[in-house]
Amino acid sequence: MALKDRQIHTTEKIQKQDLRILLRLSPFIKPYKKIAIIAFIALIITSLSFLLFGQGIKLFINEGIYTLNNSQLITIVVVLVTLVIGTFLRFYFVSWIGERVSNDVRLAVFNHLLTLHPHYFEMNRSGEINARLTTDTTLLQSIFGFSISMALSSALLFLGGLVMMLITNIKLALIVLVTVPVILLPMAIYGRRLRSLSRKSQDTVADIGTYAGEIVQNIKVVQSFTREPEESKAFSLEVEKAFNAAKRRIMQSSLLIAAAMILVFTGLGAMIWFGAKDVSNGNISAGELASFVFYAIIVARSVAVISEIYGQLQRAAGATERLLELLSEKSQIQPPTLAIDLPKESLSLCFNNVSFNYPSRPLDKALEEVSFKVSKGETIAIVGLSGSGKTTIFELLQRFYDPSKGSIEIGGVNLMDLNLTDLRSNIGVVPQQPTLFSSDVSHNISYGDPMANEKQIQHAAKEAFALDFIDKLPEGFESYLGEQGVRLSGGQRQRIAIARAILKDPSILLLDEATSALDANSEQKVQEALKVLMQGRTTLIIAHRLATIMHADRILLIDKGQLVAEGSHQKLLSSSELYKRLCELQFNY
Repeated sequence: MALKDRQIHTTEKIQKQDLRILLRLSPFIKPYKKIAIIAFIALIITSLSFLLFGQGIKLFINEGIYTLNNSQLITIVVVLVTLVIGTFLRFYFVSWIGERVSNDVRLAVFNHLLTLHPHYFEMNRSGEINARLTTDTTLLQSIFGFSISMALSSALLFLGGLVMMLITNIKLALIVLVTVPVILLPMAIYGRRLRSLSRKSQDTVADIGTYAGEIVQNIKVVQSFTREPEESKAFSLEVEKAFNAAKRRIMQSSLLIAAAMILVFTGLGAMIWFGAKDVSNGNISAGELASFVFYAIIVARSVAVISEIYGQLQRAAGATERLLELLSEKSQIQPPTLAIDLPKESLSLCFNNVSFNYPSRPLDKALEEVSFKVSKGETIAIVGLSGSGKTTIFELLQRFYDPSKGSIEIGGVNLMDLNLTDLRSNIGVVPQQPTLFSSDVSHNISYGDPMANEKQIQHAAKEAFALDFIDKLPEGFESYLGEQGVRLSGGQRQRIAIARAILKDPSILLLDEATSALDANSEQKVQEALKVLMQGRTTLIIAHRLATIMHADRILLIDKGQLVAEGSHQKLLSSSELYKRLCELQFNY
């Protein structure tokens, strides 16, 4: 199920779970419980210190500041120092926990994403995933680093203030207590609506990032077709959607705060009126009324803070749900219970009646009952029209997908029983459209072997005939290549990919027409390098050029997902009309 398809269901789920969903993040806080305890103790100390100020106000008014003895003055100073130190400890440790937890959540989500099957990323937009990984985790940082601390502090001051009000004057305290249920009622009513609006607002922000990322990534296409005005207009619509969603959320949050403040100050005004009357009648002292007003203000402020943070916690609930969706996503490619290491002594390949449908196209067979064998060290060329299923064979061999029928074996062991990491570590792939990372040359080549030293990296580049253009780059192997290697030509990118495969030194090679983007001179050199690289290795080549086919021990002809013929070039040329037509249309004699 795609992320967008789950949004309505998720919103309903959040409404049912309320803020309890935040408790599902407790495993991320557990490792830092000692620091959390220190922060909580500091929180209690600062709250108690602040509450003692009410008694100081009472003392100042009833007895006068100049009549205080040394013991009383020392007590006041101690309370002030305790409040300052406690506030520092609370702010530091709570902020530390917020940063640590948000980064741990971000790391956990990223690590989980690395384990998901490729189909998941085909069904869900990268911008949406990135928004959850960055924006939502940043929101959690502010919640855990500030909002929850403020909420707990306000809750303690609220309860402490009520207790002190009851101790100071029961009649006035009862007046305040009558208003509390009335204050909490709008929070419950508006809160449910706010949860839904918060989720929608976060989703629209994610849409903005997704749209902008796609346009930036394909900026040359946009400019080539002069679509800048249309894209600007379309993006402005996405921005307006986000603004309108945020506006509705802000309005709901503002109404919640305003309603709470009106009710709070109404109760506070009534309390002061009755208190002033009692002072004039001599029932209570002016100091008692002043301290009571102080505690009432603390209670009122706490309610206002809690009502504001309540809205922020609703946003956090939405962000948490979005992140938990990613963490709960299960990969369709599951490792075996008892994994078997790849047998080193035999690297033969075998497809046994393999059929496969891509999950996104369940009615369209990509492969249908394909069977063939490849001996250890044999080089096989796979040819066929576009969309015939050639690349699908490579996808299945790397176990990005599992066959819907039949089995694939390496060295006589079913692919699904092999250790997945071991399997992919022994397969080297050079795609037709190589992917490079936004880093330097060394990083992109060493991706084949992270433990390789500088000398090994340079040797791999030399074997791929990439050394000549790398040395001409501004900083050589340390030159930044830009996003997806945009600073290199297509042929140069492909030679970097070949160097990466050479450095990996795999047992099985999968070459998706690895020389298609090279000029004639470079192609000849790389063909020689590949010929050396293929020696002693089991190699499958998706071929579109005759030069590639002539190097193969055997050729497989794929058509509409089926293996229709196999044999040598001359054999297929004389026995297969389809192969003969492919030679005439595609292969360069």
